Amino acid sequence: MQFDLLTTDPASKARAGKLTTDHGVIETPIFMPVGTVASVKGVHQRELREDINPDIILGNTYHLYLRPGTGTLQKAGGLHKFMNWDRPILTDSGGFQVYSLSNRRKIKEEGVRFKSHVDGSMHLFTPENVMEIQRQIGADIIMAFDECTPYPCDYRYAKRSMHMTHRWLDRCITHFEKTPALYGYEQALFPIIQGSTYKDLRTQSAEYIANSNAFGNAIGGLSVGEPAEEMYAMTEVVTAVLPEEKPRYLMGVGTPINILENIALGIDMFDCVMPTRNARNGMLFTAHGTINIKNLKWAEDFSPIDEMGITWVDTEYSKAYLRHLFKCHELLGMQIATIHNLGFYLWLVREARKQILAGTFSTWKDMMVKQMDKRL
Repeated sequence: MQFDLLTTDPASKARAGKLTTDHGVIETPIFMPVGTVASVKGVHQRELREDINPDIILGNTYHLYLRPGTGTLQKAGGLHKFMNWDRPILTDSGGFQVYSLSNRRKIKEEGVRFKSHVDGSMHLFTPENVMEIQRQIGADIIMAFDECTPYPCDYRYAKRSMHMTHRWLDRCITHFEKTPALYGYEQALFPIIQGSTYKDLRTQSAEYIANSNAFGNAIGGLSVGEPAEEMYAMTEVVTAVLPEEKPRYLMGVGTPINILENIALGIDMFDCVMPTRNARNGMLFTAHGTINIKNLKWAEDFSPIDEMGITWVDTEYSKAYLRHLFKCHELLGMQIATIHNLGFYLWLVREARKQILAGTFSTWKDMMVKQMDKRL
């Protein structure tokens, strides 16, 4: 596995790079559609490959561990073969899901004991078995086990949690190094920076993670309710510390504007459920602002969903038709909106990359942020 930093924007910290894996090349900056349970909701793999065309998608360790289970995935030959996806996959470690199960889990030095949301059964995640689970799932990029702190978060708790995440990282690295890959291709481990919204903790965590000398580095514990300005401030603190020659992944972010602002701060990789979740609720992202397709104003608007025509659904269907599908609770409406939103997100990061390579990113980014910050 290899990461090549190709260029940096002259007026910002935005970067264009190339991450080469055994399942293909990832051109950065990149957005990763979320395929939580081996499926990007509402989208066939053929549509994902041919219409949305991401370089990489994300799977979720917590959910895949519970269903279908690592035994099934191993028998299938790993997640790629199980879901018929031949491009790179990243799996998170389950830390965020454990964070979101606040009334169903207990965090201790050993790890996290939690109750399954599926059947109430008890399970234990430790740094060691999370490495084994991710080996069995078989993603190209896997994440260290961490604790994702809530927002707002008391300083003492954030500090204690950060140090535990660092100790867990050491255990992850030790176990990862003595656990073989199962499917004949390389896996890379990314550690995760924590520290809530405290500058000194984020700096300390970024230094610890940088010193672990992993292939790439991730930033966790943001996009959990804090104001966008605090997210950007923490990202700026962290990217000033992280080595330039390694990929940087900001977990769980975000809106199209969040993505462009964080690209400008030096982030290479993103994931978020927002384009798919908001699509299922009738919200469409476009280069000119967001559309709530359920609004009455679209009832007799027979213009294309998006005249930019990024994906085939944009010009195949009208706004009026798509609104009709949503008002009738027709599943096709959610599928159309999902393809549109994911297509737009991939267009946005790829256009950002073109602008970085051309040296015009900052001017373009400012124009796009202004355009997209509208309700249509």
